[in-house]
Amino acid sequence: MSDKILELSIGVIVNIIIIAVLFKITDIFIGKLKEKFDKSENAAPISQILPIFEKIVKTIIVFILVASFMQYNGYSLTSLVAGFGITGLAVGFAAQQTIASMFGTFGILTDKVYKTGDYIKIDNIEGTVENINLRSTKIRTLDNFLVTIPNDKMANSIVTNVSKAHKRRLDLTFGATYDTSDEKLNRAIEIIKEIMADRSDVHHDYNVFIETLDSSSINIRLLGYTKAKAYDTFTKIRSEVYLEAVKRFRAEEIDFAFPSTTVYMADSNKSI
Repeated sequence: MSDKILELSIGVIVNIIIIAVLFKITDIFIGKLKEKFDKSENAAPISQILPIFEKIVKTIIVFILVASFMQYNGYSLTSLVAGFGITGLAVGFAAQQTIASMFGTFGILTDKVYKTGDYIKIDNIEGTVENINLRSTKIRTLDNFLVTIPNDKMANSIVTNVSKAHKRRLDLTFGATYDTSDEKLNRAIEIIKEIMADRSDVHHDYNVFIETLDSSSINIRLLGYTKAKAYDTFTKIRSEVYLEAVKRFRAEEIDFAFPSTTVYMADSNKSI
């Protein structure tokens, strides 16, 4: 009997030591993760996830070691496992959305999909990320609405991070009237090239060409890239290019086309 008690005592001590060692390893691992993520701009959501993750890991460690110890010493774990299974099922159903959002948050931040301050697009929503927390991401749209999206949906959707673009595409069309002379058409192309060449906020690998002969205009197209990443800066550059083109076209009497229809009337007195 005393040998059995001694064996149990040694087993308990060994398990306690193993638990203590594994807990220490877990603390070191969590500490390294926390140190890594504290340097990022989204440290707050991670700081909420890591303590929960730490408790889950430690609970699993204790459960496995205690269960193994009891099984080794002849105790039946059937009822214990069944109880844990039912409890786990109930908790799982109750906290399904929260757990999904938590893992979604972890996935977003570890993959560096976006961070606070980035301009993103998801489905038909676009705007600036104002906050990322344990459950959701808050986006300020162009209409100044604050949209809250669960992080599990964010993690499972196609997210376009506009802020990570190295450059933004400039695609502008200028419609000249059909009575514009060849000389003025060539001059219009040169004017657009000059406008782009004079700007320091655009890349100089642009292309200007006559694209189509539309129903009421000869369309000159500009394809290029701005150095701006922010949407408001991009729209400002686009607007300035348009305004400068209008100003210089008017100065050189190059007329912009507008939608129009020409109707030809047959001579009713003409014999057939």
